[in-house]
This record gives sequence, structure tokens and C-alpha cells, in this order.
Amino acid sequence: MKQNIILTKKDKSANGTIQLTGSKSECNRALIIEALSGGRVRVENISNAADTVVLQGMLEGSETYKERPFKQFNVGPAGTAMRFLAAFFTLLNGAEIVLTGSERMKQRPIGVLVNALRAIGASIDYIESEGFPPLRIHGGFEQQKNTISIKGDISSQYITALLLIASQLPLGLTLQIEGELTSRPYVEMTLAMLQQAGIQHQWEGNNIHIARQDFKETTLYVEPDWSAASYWYAIAALADEAELFLPGLTAYSLQGDSVITEIMANFGITSQFKNGGVYLKKEVKPLQRKIFDMKSCPDLAQTVIVVCAALGYDATFTGLETLKIKETDRVKALQNELAKIGVKLIEKGQVYKLDCSEKHIPQKVFINTYDDHRMAMAFAPLALIVPEMEVEDFGVVVKSYPTFWTDLQKVGFDVKGFGEGGGTHSVTQRAKVEVYPPQNNKNKH
Repeated sequence: MKQNIILTKKDKSANGTIQLTGSKSECNRALIIEALSGGRVRVENISNAADTVVLQGMLEGSETYKERPFKQFNVGPAGTAMRFLAAFFTLLNGAEIVLTGSERMKQRPIGVLVNALRAIGASIDYIESEGFPPLRIHGGFEQQKNTISIKGDISSQYITALLLIASQLPLGLTLQIEGELTSRPYVEMTLAMLQQAGIQHQWEGNNIHIARQDFKETTLYVEPDWSAASYWYAIAALADEAELFLPGLTAYSLQGDSVITEIMANFGITSQFKNGGVYLKKEVKPLQRKIFDMKSCPDLAQTVIVVCAALGYDATFTGLETLKIKETDRVKALQNELAKIGVKLIEKGQVYKLDCSEKHIPQKVFINTYDDHRMAMAFAPLALIVPEMEVEDFGVVVKSYPTFWTDLQKVGFDVKGFGEGGGTHSVTQRAKVEVYPPQNNKNKH
């Protein structure tokens, strides 16, 4: 049942230590690598994000397919799981698998990936709408070719799904990237993690080649989540005074979202790496940059846009194209919610500009989340400037950052929840609820 929370913050400071969960992006890749390795690769510091819980449960469930050749898996809203598993399940000889998801997932395109898998010989059918989940996957196939072309301006998860299985294909795989590669850091992350697990690649020009090869014995340690860290940078940016420590984060991260350190330097947030983590400190300074290209870090877009709007900066943004096919149409969602503080996000072709000329701060703001975890967390820092913030469906954050609300409490945010009839409830208990559990499968978490 969806329940709202009310956020308030008496003072405008943020001080403390926040231990973040493991990176969802790294962990989801590591779990696929572990499953493909046949026991050679182990994963440590597994994320407790719902998307990762779902993916791990699906992979455990896939191990029993020989006992029950037909299985149905429902990933809920977990987009990464949908894409990675669509490729992974094609390798399971003799399995027939239906892969489905939430209603929103059935509206998110997957045709680019299915076409690529079909081109190398995989047998995949659409059950409802052409180009969209649910899928019927017939596991095991004779590889027809080992070179395919794929557009670079599509979701990097399609490319990653193919790269993850490439070394296990009899002929290996070469991807010819057409045009500019969007979200390049995510592809680089995939290749770096594969390399840690013994899988070598060649990347020359627009071609990425991975030969048939075996994984080596290794342990993949998952770094804390830089995407989750971005919300603490936003809090620091909107606070009058902030000193925060985020353990486990390093200056040399595989995660593209670590660029938040550079982006938030424009807002006076310094990042000092020492004592096994990063210290954030607020220093008052004028905005240095007013044009932000989010092409390589689209998951940071909502966070940065909300910060600019809250501070009244008429910033310009590019690289937001993929936001329209995420958990919700994030561009439209941002436009709707920013209007509640009088700010417009104006779209002109592929350029987006904030107009803060009519910005105002109401006594209370209600934020719709659109079943999107990042909408909830990107807007939560507004509680530093809005006297009372009501956020719809606080449980949505379990998708990537289950302890977000309790972590806010640690730095002095007042988090009040209420259910039907006005009764209060524990945000901690709600955040631990497993969502979208796989059918007939016991989950480690």
C-alpha cells in the first residue's frame, strides 16, 4: 500500500556520517558475471537495493530450470534486471522462460536488444506488443554470427547485456557502435568488471571485441553507490552549512556517477578523499557553470536540476533524451513538480532550460513520485528550503536506496509517516519490505 511521508528540517545544516549501500550498477553486473562464471567469481558487499534483490533472486531461480523447464519471472519495475536477464536467459540450454514486469516495464522498449540477440541466433518472441516486454525466451541456440551493429545513442544497458554474455558465446562477439556512445562510463564500467574477472577485450575505434574465454577465480568487491551519494551532495548544496562523511567511496571509481564531485564543485561543495571515504563540505560561492551535459550521467539529472531550481539558477541542460524512457517520463515529471515552486523546465529540441523568474517557496509542497525512486530522492532535499514537504509513496526508494529516509533522520530531518486513518508507522520497517519477489524462489535477502 502506498503511503506518504512529511519531511521538515528545523535548522539548515547537515552534519554526520552516512554509510551507503553497495552500487546497484556495479552489483547487478557483478551478479550476472558470478552466474556466468560457474562458481569462479564471488561478489562481496552486495547491494540491498530492491532491483538487486530481484535480480539475485531471478538468477537463483534460473539454476533450477532443468527441474522445471518452463518458468515465468516477473522483474516488476527493475529495468536493469529485464535487460540483463533477457540476454542471460538465452544461454540456458533447454529452458523456456517468460520474462515480464510491471505495467510501466511493458511500456519501456527492448526491441534494440531483442533484435541484436536474434541476429546472433537467439530465439525470442514478444507475447503482447512488438518491441516491448513480456518476452518468451527459448534458451540455447546455435550462434549464427559474431559481429553485430548497435546504435550508440540508446540505453547503455542494452550494450552491457550483450557484453556480459559475449565471452560465453562459442564465437565470441564484436559490437560495432554506430554513432556517438551515450552513457559511455557505464560501458567502461562493464568492461572493467569483466576484466577483473579475467575476461579480456579489445576496443578499437567504434568496435568492441570479446573472444570466447573463461572466467578466472576472483572476488568482485562492490563499491558504495555514487548515485546514492548524489543526494547528499544535493543536501549539502541546499544547506547553509554542511559537513558530511561518506565511507567507502574512492576518487578512482568505476561508476560514472562519481562525476557528481565535479558537478557539485560548481555549487561550492568540496570533496576530500581521506580516511577511507569522502568528506563533503559546503563553501559559499557563486555558481561557476550554467550549462550541464548529462549525457554520460543521466541518473544525476533530476538531482542537479532540482538543486539549480531550488537555488534559482537558470541553468541549461543537455543529454536528457534517455530520461523519457526511464521508470517514468522524467522530463515531464520534473516539469510537473518544479511548477509547484514556480520554476519552468523548458524543452527546445535537445536543450532544456530552467526559468526561475517566478520561483517562490510555498509553506507546504506535495511531491508526486510517479513510481520513480529518483523523483522521491531528488526532491527530498527541498525540505531544507520548504517548511513542509509531503512526498508520495515513500516506499518507492527501496528500488535503489532502502535506508534513504532513516539516513535523513540521522542528520536531523524530521520524517513523519502516516497511513490510512492518520496512524503513524515506521519508515524503517517499510524500507525493509521486499518488493516483487521472484516466484517459487527463496531470496538470500
